[in-house]
Amino acid sequence: MYQATTRQIIVTVTPAYLDDQSNPEGGRWVWAYQVEIENTGEETVQLEARYWHITDGKGQVEEVVGPGVVGEQPVLAPGDSYTYTSGCPLATPSGIMKGRYQMRSARGKAFEVEIPAFSLDLPQTNRVLN
Repeated sequence: MYQATTRQIIVTVTPAYLDDQSNPEGGRWVWAYQVEIENTGEETVQLEARYWHITDGKGQVEEVVGPGVVGEQPVLAPGDSYTYTSGCPLATPSGIMKGRYQMRSARGKAFEVEIPAFSLDLPQTNRVLN
């Protein structure tokens, strides 16, 4: 589990290797990652967009930018949390992901929330941030 806090928004990420969707002989390794976003602040916020920086084991970088997460732009009142699961295929058996969410407060102020860097490693290997 990996965690970061920005402006009283806690982002927790738990990655998991998907053996049944991976094909190492074909050069494809797949991970799921579950993200929980918790608003511990005193103001309602909305997640508007995401940015992911994905680096595979060979140092190849892919950037992903888009509105919301899994087709939604959740609104989090104080004390609310939102959880979703997504996935990431890689051409190597390890990698690292990090990113940020673009949020907007109920007062209209835009701000960024850090997504902690997390390691994508096979279950039988040590988890080390690359």
